[in-house]
Amino acid sequence: MKFAVTANVALKAALKATQYADLVTDHDPDDGNHVVPGELRRFLGRLRLLHGVPFSYLVPDAELLPLESIRFFHLDRAWTDALVQGALSVGTISSADRAQLEAVYPHIRNEVDEAERNVRRPSEEKLLKADGGAITGFVMRSRLVSGWPNLHVRAYSVDSMPDNQLTTLAESSPYRMKVLRMERLAPSVLLVLFDGVPAVVHIEEPRQGLQFGVRTTQNSQGVSQARLHVRDCANGDSVPPLTSLTNANSVVVPFRANAPGVINLHELRKRLAAKAPNSGGTLESNEFALQMLRFPYRQVFGDPDNQEQQRFYPLDKFKVTVALDTWKNTLLSKLDGGPR
Repeated sequence: MKFAVTANVALKAALKATQYADLVTDHDPDDGNHVVPGELRRFLGRLRLLHGVPFSYLVPDAELLPLESIRFFHLDRAWTDALVQGALSVGTISSADRAQLEAVYPHIRNEVDEAERNVRRPSEEKLLKADGGAITGFVMRSRLVSGWPNLHVRAYSVDSMPDNQLTTLAESSPYRMKVLRMERLAPSVLLVLFDGVPAVVHIEEPRQGLQFGVRTTQNSQGVSQARLHVRDCANGDSVPPLTSLTNANSVVVPFRANAPGVINLHELRKRLAAKAPNSGGTLESNEFALQMLRFPYRQVFGDPDNQEQQRFYPLDKFKVTVALDTWKNTLLSKLDGGPR
């Protein structure tokens, strides 16, 4: 038995699909009422954010993303809409099915616009309900990704703060944009998507706990070497000049023989004790830790006021608030059970 799909039949199917979309409701306790079932809605939202898309479709050749590089991009909404429509077309067999899908697709598109914004939504955050806008992002290939798995990535619609801002304003700024996706696609490849077009993007080392570190620079012969900016042992202030590493305010970091990546801490301590102001010719363990303390590094992209190779050495300023004798007596009292 043959059945011919005429224009009249297709029109009736489309009208029924529209009525069906208005009547059928999916009651989701997390997202509210929707036409599209929750599992399908979230799957399509993740698909919009390129989950499950082969990496070769995003970067067709490795030379487009060389080592130690970052590539910013806009996501083509027409491309991701076609991706969603292609996934939905699997369930269409006849012309009537396609007509029904076409009629109900505006409802699907609106609900997927909402779902893609809630893929990474914390449980305490409000639902974001709006039409789909521009999505931008970047792909970064760097040792930074594998070395610091918990990188902080922030995007701002307005560049409203200095690049070296250390207060909580960086976290709570009203101009901060939502990160729709942040995922390591490989040990050294990071993909990030933003809800909108940012003015500046900050990539920063994690701030959990304390960290020690040295800086790399080039000597007069153009050879790269590691140096450590010296601090005053009495107050923690960096020795001037603050914007460069010189023989007057830093020491060359020694490494162990036949182990170029391992610092010779004994020799480094001797060099710091000889140069650090108010060291008394030696360094206690807490004074040595003060010399080694380094704040997380932040790289800013998009700021027109940035100067190439600008370094914010003053970020490493550490203010001592407890006198050494007070700290020592407090520590001994905890260890021995009483003052000393």
